[in-house]
Amino acid sequence: MEYINKAIQFLKEVINEFRKVSWLSKKEVVATTIVVIIFMLVVSLYVGVIDFILSRILGIFLGGR
Repeated sequence: MEYINKAIQFLKEVINEFRKVSWLSKKEVVATTIVVIIFMLVVSLYVGVIDFILSRILGIFLGGR
């Protein structure tokens, strides 16, 4: 019975904490999502270019292409 009371108390505290959360507006969520997607594309392109260059250099040293 003690575990049930502790679980109920925990859930009440969780609900109280959720009421304190400052949720973003839909406009803010869309804007930050777009920023994250653009950032991911830029970083992916950068890593891809670096990988391509380094693989070509390694290929030259190992007698590949």
